Amino acid sequence: MARYTGPKSKIARRFGEPILGPSKALARKNYAPGMHGKGKRSKVSEYAIQLKEKQKVKYTYGILERQFENLFHKAAVKEGITGENLLKLCEARLDNTVYRLGIAPTRRAARQLVIHKHIIVDGEVVNVPSYSLRAGQLIGVREKSKSLEVVTNSLAGRSPKRYNWLEWSESDMVGKFLAYPERDQITENFNEQAIVELYSK
Repeated sequence: MARYTGPKSKIARRFGEPILGPSKALARKNYAPGMHGKGKRSKVSEYAIQLKEKQKVKYTYGILERQFENLFHKAAVKEGITGENLLKLCEARLDNTVYRLGIAPTRRAARQLVIHKHIIVDGEVVNVPSYSLRAGQLIGVREKSKSLEVVTNSLAGRSPKRYNWLEWSESDMVGKFLAYPERDQITENFNEQAIVELYSK
């Protein structure tokens, strides 16, 4: 599938969660989109549940099918629990980290900042959103991009919520990727075991 650029509220209603950011549509229409959204649902198969969980993670992090498969294979050969490894690799993506640090208001906006060469890693411009960060790497905003409205507004409204695997310096506008997060630190509602079962068929 191509990267999703359609209505965010439609995806939120499909999964019953604000996958792509806050959505008022969930409160107004707490049923699935489409002409059969309000109808009585038939029993959902195990495969459908597993596929839904995979799609949820893909939409959340903005990952394409082939990229996701590659991430899964990397997670499978790493030491540890495959499902947890998969989420850790998703969290270590550059665009996700830019979002988590509060440099961008959404993952979509973070992806745009990275693509347009506003983000630096260890002092060098990196314009690949899927770039996988390693422990100790520094993520910042290019000097000439620090006054961008999207960046200043996002940092001004930055939540006091902190992530234990990241550090942020307000004065330098530089963050540090300390380590992969533990599963209980990732607050999104994912059933990663269902994804593992899907790929193991």
